[in-house]
Amino acid sequence: MKVLVVGSGAREHAIAHALLKGESVEEVTVAPGNPGIAADGIQTANISQSDHDALIKFVKDNNYDFAFIGPEVPLMNGIVDNFEAHGIAAFGPNKAAAQIEGSKDFAKKLMARHNVPTASYKTFDALEPARAYVLEHGAPIVIKADGLAAGKGVTVAMDEQTAVDALDDIFVDHRFGQAGAKVVIEEFLQGQEFSLMSFVSGTDFWVMPISQDHKRAYDGDKGPNTGGMGAYSPVPQISDETVQRAIDEIVRPTVEGLAKEGTPFTGVLYAGLIDTATGPKVIEFNARFGDPETEVVLPRLTSDFGAAIWDILQHKNPTFTWKDSGVTLGVIIASEGYPGTLVTGTPLPQIPVDENQGQHVYYAGVKSDEESGKLLTSSGRVALVQVHGDDVKDAQNNVYSILNKLNLPHMFFRHDIASKALK
Repeated sequence: MKVLVVGSGAREHAIAHALLKGESVEEVTVAPGNPGIAADGIQTANISQSDHDALIKFVKDNNYDFAFIGPEVPLMNGIVDNFEAHGIAAFGPNKAAAQIEGSKDFAKKLMARHNVPTASYKTFDALEPARAYVLEHGAPIVIKADGLAAGKGVTVAMDEQTAVDALDDIFVDHRFGQAGAKVVIEEFLQGQEFSLMSFVSGTDFWVMPISQDHKRAYDGDKGPNTGGMGAYSPVPQISDETVQRAIDEIVRPTVEGLAKEGTPFTGVLYAGLIDTATGPKVIEFNARFGDPETEVVLPRLTSDFGAAIWDILQHKNPTFTWKDSGVTLGVIIASEGYPGTLVTGTPLPQIPVDENQGQHVYYAGVKSDEESGKLLTSSGRVALVQVHGDDVKDAQNNVYSILNKLNLPHMFFRHDIASKALK
């Protein structure tokens, strides 16, 4: 088969890499992709993920069998609806079902209707009542822009002033534009977070191994929220019983609820969860693979990825098998200043990984230097270095033995990815 992957980051690099590992897929193109993906021997096409008409023409002209939609923005903009209207199979939710990520208020109301455990909340569309609610309830409290904000629209405020500042950011400074037209204010939940992703087709779903992302920019979970600084899978401190409860009490009622309400979901449903004293609860839903979780979960897949996705698109029962030993760990290299004002244009050194040991580099924010051909940093998250290990400590030793030898001017990475598993 021939597959088009839509997107440009490390997540799409990992999806393409996993597709090509299986016997069923002989050709993958990532659009628009990036020069790091191309350097890995994967084809790229310089077509914007927002240009649905050009992507449709590319698929038809080149006889691709299906498209895999990576990022959230084209999903919210109805790319799957557009592809399907032209007879193209596309893996991802349609615009109506993608609202589970596109609007936190939509997701909260869905959960309330189907008794899915989550933090108590209230939605506001103006500053003053939101500010009054914060001052009434006190801190810690969580402020979320309702719409898409590239993983940066959430403030976990440990004091009232931080919460009020976050509201000013949204309503006064309009930092998130239309995504901040409404704000969801939630109770603060305590516990270890984990990500549970599932392949979904209507009311059927197939769960993946759990993973744990690290959202804060700096070691010790300090600094601002980012799109994610690293991840690992599985998560030994989250019990099998907790995962099963999450499947039964969260994933199943959510996918069945979406189908029952006329918005059946096809694609990857990401449940960002927290293991509280009273059981797992939902922090957020995404309508696609998480990033960087994808880069540590998909390398654990031992079956044919493309064949399974094709089976789902054909309404057949897919086969997914996973590595059941060891730990897969990935650390993000980010540009100086991320997630704020960035320093970019810095040459990225060659990163020595051993493919035979299951190691890989997945590229995100890179461009090519026209003169030297070298990769230069071009956005916040630059690349992810992924390794395997016998256990968490072994995986940490493997990844940091690579990273600590690199010369990375105007870049940084966290030194404590997966350390929560060792406490």
